[in-house]
Amino acid sequence: MKQVVDVPKTKRQIWYEKYNNSKLAKLLNKPIVFLIPYVLLFSLFILLPTLVSAGLSFTHFDSIQKPRIAGFSNYINLFTNDSIFLKNALSNTIMYALIVGPLAYIISFFLAWSLAQVTKKMRVFYTFLIYSPSITGGIMMTVVWQVLFSGDEAGYLNALLLGIGITKEPIIFLQDTNLLFYIIILIALWSSAGIGFLAMIAGVMNVDRTLYEAAAIDGIKNRWQEMFYITIPMMKPQMLFGAVMAFVNAFNVSGVAAALSGGTPPPQYTGWMILDHANDFGFTRYEMGYASAITVILFLIVFIFNRVSHKLFGSKD
Repeated sequence: MKQVVDVPKTKRQIWYEKYNNSKLAKLLNKPIVFLIPYVLLFSLFILLPTLVSAGLSFTHFDSIQKPRIAGFSNYINLFTNDSIFLKNALSNTIMYALIVGPLAYIISFFLAWSLAQVTKKMRVFYTFLIYSPSITGGIMMTVVWQVLFSGDEAGYLNALLLGIGITKEPIIFLQDTNLLFYIIILIALWSSAGIGFLAMIAGVMNVDRTLYEAAAIDGIKNRWQEMFYITIPMMKPQMLFGAVMAFVNAFNVSGVAAALSGGTPPPQYTGWMILDHANDFGFTRYEMGYASAITVILFLIVFIFNRVSHKLFGSKD
């Protein structure tokens, strides 16, 4: 019989065994430890600013002197004395979100579904073209659109309308209060294919292809039926994410109307959003307490719309 010779352990092996048997190793191997970086970052950059903003909303604070307790006076003034907030900022934001949110969501889904029907190389190319406008900031995009909607004969749209004889003089698109809001909506829809769009592409591409084959045997006859009976039900998480991102992006818009019209505020506060109102009081008038109250109201509105999205697209389990 062969004798088993004990090989002496190295220092590294001895240290490794001691570490594996230690309380520290058992603690670090728990799943909750992996959540610590996320919890710290979430608390530092999201939870803490939200709590600070909520606290400042009950104060008078000019960013120089110490905050003075104001109770609910900021909220009372916001809904009783601030006519610009009620007539312009609040109504414009909700109308904008109700138009852009659902339309951007539908456009993103149909673009993602359409790209799933083409070859891989073409899909990558078209995805880059469709997604790239969303990378550019809204205010920077207005530089391109200002040339298109310029109010003189040099503007592309005015040159076209004058050339074909529809108008006899240039239309001042960006100063017309009846047109400016709809131009903002057009710009938003043009750049609406953002992160939610990429998530939907991933969802469409990850649907099990055998389901389509089985559905064809069971009587599914065309792509539209495949979309409603297979694709959409199988990608509900991505649909939910896309809906949430569409509404969040719609409520976070600011500065576009002022950049297009060339002045702050824009003509008759057309396209003036809640975030514009908060920025005006916070960084122009330095009324941080009042601006914080505005952001709290915006947070509550976004929260309500997100809950509606969860009810519509969330899992029933």
